[in-house]
Amino acid sequence: MRLPIQMLVLLIATVLLTGCGFHLRGQATMQFKTLYLDAANPGTAFIKELRSSLEANKVELLDSPKQADVVLNIVSEMPDKQILTLDASGRVNEYELYYRVSLRGYDQQHNELIPAEVIAMHVDFPYDFNHVMAMGTQESMLYRSMRTDMVQRIMQRLSRIKLQPK
Repeated sequence: MRLPIQMLVLLIATVLLTGCGFHLRGQATMQFKTLYLDAANPGTAFIKELRSSLEANKVELLDSPKQADVVLNIVSEMPDKQILTLDASGRVNEYELYYRVSLRGYDQQHNELIPAEVIAMHVDFPYDFNHVMAMGTQESMLYRSMRTDMVQRIMQRLSRIKLQPK
C-alpha cells in the first residue's frame, strides 16, 4: 500500500515540475559557431570558466575578431563586499557579497547582439567572528558559486542571439 502512494506522489511531482517549465541545465544551443572573447582581464577564473563553458557548447574560440561570428566583450568583472549590518559593539554581523559583470556582444558588422549591460548578483553573508577561518572558506565558496551562475546567465544570453544571414 505504501509503494503505490509513493509512486503517485513522485508522478504528481514530476508532472508539476515539467508543467512549470523546469528543466535541468544542459548545454545551450548556439546559432553561431565561432566567437572572439575580448576580456579586460583574460586570466581570471571567471574568464577561464566562461571559455570552458563555450568550448563545452562546441563554440570555437578565435584569436582574432575578424573571422568571428560573434565578439563578446567582457568590459569588467568585479566581485565586491559591503557591510550590511553591525552588532551593538560595532563588529560586522553580516556582509552583502556582490558579483558584477559588464559586457556587450556584436557581430562583424558591429551590429549589437547583446546590448551593453551590467549583470549583477548579490547574496547576504552572515559573519561569525568565532569562526574566522570557516567564514573565509564560505565566502570563497559563495563567490565561486556566483561566478558559475554568472557564466550560466551569459551562456543563456548567448543562446538567444539570432544572427542575420550574410
